[in-house]
Amino acid sequence: MTAHKAGDPTTLNRLYGRSSGHKLRPAQQELIETLLPAIAVPAEGEISSRRLFGDDRRLHLEIGFGSGEHLAQRADLLPDHGLIGCEPFINGVAAALAHIRDRGLANVRIWRGDALDVLRRLPDGALDFVYLLHPDPWPKARHSKRRMINDGPLDLIAAKLKPGGELRVATDHPIYLEWTLVVMQRHASRFEWLAQRPLDFLESPGGWLETRYGAKSRREGRRPYYLRYRRV
Repeated sequence: MTAHKAGDPTTLNRLYGRSSGHKLRPAQQELIETLLPAIAVPAEGEISSRRLFGDDRRLHLEIGFGSGEHLAQRADLLPDHGLIGCEPFINGVAAALAHIRDRGLANVRIWRGDALDVLRRLPDGALDFVYLLHPDPWPKARHSKRRMINDGPLDLIAAKLKPGGELRVATDHPIYLEWTLVVMQRHASRFEWLAQRPLDFLESPGGWLETRYGAKSRREGRRPYYLRYRRV
């Protein structure tokens, strides 16, 4: 992994974002108190497929799953895979838990917190997919070091993805799109951009449920872009 100096703007030691919003409804609070403890990622120790699911199934990680629509869709499509969702926002966690309950999903584990904590505890080469869908773009230049797409986090993602594994990024923000393309180009020796024609990043990949944020983006006249990178 690439070394970075302290204070390097390309290094990210933690993610930034709010952890709570409006007060949870009683049914949501019940999910937090009952379902979440049953499917939560352990707070300490190495995280592995066997520890989470009791076998050596393929693992996916979604960073900041919002309300959990995509997480639940992928879990439903791939019942023999294991999905780890990371989200610090308690209201989003409650929404995701409702999807998990309603679909009867047994192959999802939730981390209410910073995805970097989970990435650090996974064995190298443990992941088949990493999803980063509509992350906060932090559009001001002085906040660019807070973006998930930066050299430090990408070093970590590259280490945890197995060869042939895939990183999927979605954004509707032109600054974040340009930033992602530039930063990913610096990592071209480890991440192969899978786009071969314009439609490859103007249309969502198969099995990709549009999130609530993505639908809002289209209603408001913004185009989502879909970037797929294969771990070399």
